[in-house]
Amino acid sequence: MIVVVAPGQGSQTPGFLSPWLEQPASRELLQTLSTAADLDLIEHGTVSDADTIRDTAIAQPLIVAAGILTLSALLDGASTTPAGIAGHSVGEITAASGAGILTPTDAMTLVAARGRAMAEAAALVDTGMSAVIGGDIAITEARLAELGLFPANYNGGGQLVVAGAKDALATLAAEPPAGTRVIPLQVAGAFHTSYMQSAVEKVREVASTLAPADPTLTIWTNSDGTQVTSGRAYLDLLVGQVSSPVRWDSTMESFSAAGVTGIIELAPAGALVGLAKRGLKGVPTVGIKTPADLDAARAMLEGAAA
Repeated sequence: MIVVVAPGQGSQTPGFLSPWLEQPASRELLQTLSTAADLDLIEHGTVSDADTIRDTAIAQPLIVAAGILTLSALLDGASTTPAGIAGHSVGEITAASGAGILTPTDAMTLVAARGRAMAEAAALVDTGMSAVIGGDIAITEARLAELGLFPANYNGGGQLVVAGAKDALATLAAEPPAGTRVIPLQVAGAFHTSYMQSAVEKVREVASTLAPADPTLTIWTNSDGTQVTSGRAYLDLLVGQVSSPVRWDSTMESFSAAGVTGIIELAPAGALVGLAKRGLKGVPTVGIKTPADLDAARAMLEGAAA
C-alpha cells in the first residue's frame, strides 16, 4: 500500500520549481494555478529570493501548487495510482486536490485565501514557532503551559513544534525541558494555535463557496489521523485545522495500522520522508524534488501493484 504525502510551509527553497518548468505541460499547469491564486507562481518558484517566498501569503500557494504539479507529473507516467494521500498542514489542501475533493483551481483559491488570512492574523501579535527535538512529550507540554506556549505540530519521530509569544519562545530556548533541543523556526506567526482564530473565519467564508466531492482515494486528516470519507467533512476539518494542532504523529500511526508499505512525498520534498524514517522505521520512502525523482516514485507504485 503506497501513500502520497504533501509537505507544509517551510519546505520551499529559492528556485525549487525551475527544473519542472523545462516541461511544457508543467509550465502550462502552473500558469493555470497562478491565475486561480492571483499570484505569479512561476516567478516565485524560480527567481524570488528566500525572504519573498517565506511570506505566508506566497509560501502557502507556492507549496500547494508544487504538490499539485508534481502529483500530476507522477500520475501522467504511472501505470497505477497510490492507495491513499495525506498532507501536513497546508499540504492538506494539496491532498484534497489529489483525492478529488477539490479541483486544482478550487484548491488554489482556498490556499490563497488561507495564506492571506494567516499572514494577517500573524501580523496582529509578535509571535513565532520553534521545534523541540527529543525529550518526553508530557514534560514538554507541562513546560509550555508554564510559559503560555502552545503545541502546534505533533510531528512524531521525537519532534514537536511549539508556538506563541517570542519572548516566551526565547525563555524556552534558554531553559529547555530536560533532554530536548529547541530550534527557532523562520515562520511569521503562531500557526495552528488560537492566535489564528481570526484567520479561521476568513478561510471558512471562502470554503463555504466551494463544492467539495467525496474523496476518490483514502485520505487521512491532520485533526486526529483518522480516515475521512466525506468531502464536506474533510473541508470543515481543514478549515478548523488553521487554529488547531497538526497531529502528524497520529497520521503516521494510521499509516502503520493500515499497512502502508511505501511513502512518496511530493515537492518540495524532504521534511515528511525525514519524519517517516524516524516514525515509520523500515518503510521505504521516495522524495520527489525534481523530475529526475519521478522514475523512482513510479517504480515504487508499480512494484506495489505487482
